Amino acid sequence: MIQQLQPGNAAPLFQTVDHNGSSVRLEQYRGRKMLLAFFRNSACALCNLRMHRLISRYPQWREQGLDVIAFFESPETSLHAYAGKQDAPFPLIADPQARIYNLYGVEVSEQKVQATISDTFTKSAIAQAEAAGFKLTHEEGSNFHRIPAEFLIDEDGILRVVHYNRLITDDLPLETIDRFASQK
Repeated sequence: MIQQLQPGNAAPLFQTVDHNGSSVRLEQYRGRKMLLAFFRNSACALCNLRMHRLISRYPQWREQGLDVIAFFESPETSLHAYAGKQDAPFPLIADPQARIYNLYGVEVSEQKVQATISDTFTKSAIAQAEAAGFKLTHEEGSNFHRIPAEFLIDEDGILRVVHYNRLITDDLPLETIDRFASQK
């Protein structure tokens, strides 16, 4: 079983390459607040709707000193074909071997996926995703049972908010991210 992180832990360091081929190291963001968003896969309609919402808030967050990095347990080609089409103003990371997911203790749970599917809120969320242009799509080679997680990290590299979703759809409230971004 993967060890989950706790608020107050140092954020695990990583080095990788984003969807544009640029090197991304967590250390390069020291002195700024961070949101690390771990999504299921790049074709996930619910994940793409969430990313759309992050993109819409990003200019304000960036101005307040908050940067975002989004991770997808997807091959690079899928990342470009799906999530990459949104032209995110922040790094998108393909992590098909779940190396960074494991570093952050992001879980896999068939039981939670099944609970999400039977949840009435999920039907509404899927309708919202489809209305925004994100269709339910199967991504070959993706991990269908990955559960999203989000982490807010302070300027010193310390985890301040750790949010492991209970279901696919119970993301960290955007208002929580807004409050964190606005803190001086």
